[in-house]
Amino acid sequence: MTTESSLDTRERSARRRGSLSRRNALIGWTFVLPNFLGFALMTLIPVLVLFYLGFSSWNAFGTPEFVGLANFEKLLRDTTFHTALFNTGYYAAFHIPLTLAVSLGLALLLNRKIRGAAFFRTVAFFPYITSIVAIAVVWNMLFSPEAGPINQLLSALGVAEPPGWTSSTDWAMPAVIIVGTWRDMGYYMLLFLAGLQTVPGELYEAARMDGTNALQRFWHVTLPCLRPTTFFVTVMLTIASFKIFDLILVMTNGGPGTSTLVLSQYIYRKGFVENDFGYASAVAMVLFGICITVTVVQFLLNKRRER
Repeated sequence: MTTESSLDTRERSARRRGSLSRRNALIGWTFVLPNFLGFALMTLIPVLVLFYLGFSSWNAFGTPEFVGLANFEKLLRDTTFHTALFNTGYYAAFHIPLTLAVSLGLALLLNRKIRGAAFFRTVAFFPYITSIVAIAVVWNMLFSPEAGPINQLLSALGVAEPPGWTSSTDWAMPAVIIVGTWRDMGYYMLLFLAGLQTVPGELYEAARMDGTNALQRFWHVTLPCLRPTTFFVTVMLTIASFKIFDLILVMTNGGPGTSTLVLSQYIYRKGFVENDFGYASAVAMVLFGICITVTVVQFLLNKRRER
């Protein structure tokens, strides 16, 4: 009798544990499933369709026709694509380090106990939440070659021939980079500020006792402690730079000529203006491959530094 009672007790305990486990799993799925369904419908399925269309010819009507590698062979001969690819790299090569340096500098400045720090943090973040159209209109007025205050200031300082900015094929991309850096610096400044809050004060005290100056403390204490934040900011900034679209569309529309045409805008033109969705998907696959490759390289380099 004692043995049978003990077996019944263990069976009831096992059934209760199984019921509790199923209940916890069900609760977990109710939290995860809506997000997963949204990701699948809005991201995963469109990406899979994109990979299929990249090997097809389709103008949004009828059934896509499979053409193999024809779209990619066309990319090799497309000089406009080559220009857009170069301009995308040009923008990323200057926008990433500039934004990193300016946002980190702002974070270091506003991390100090100065009067009005909260106000200045808000002012620095304000461009990031401002309408991109308003930003483009204001900066186009500032960059106006004839009546813009920037060129008037340069003339007053003795510059004989100020730049043509957005009306010049040579200066349009630098103008876009300046505006892009100004717009993004507030957001990444907040990330660096959050990282600076995690640096232990004892490390600075120990460094001061060792007789280090401010530059040595920044190099040997602040930067190493900010490595995880810097890595995150670099990855996010790299992806955002390669995907730049809205700012260039409303500020220069890719011009003058093709001097500011980037891959995202070229995809938009091919897909939604010329209805060549197959070719646009092939260009999008190239952009996707660039972003993935650069991100993986950054992860590998960061992992090597941590060893």
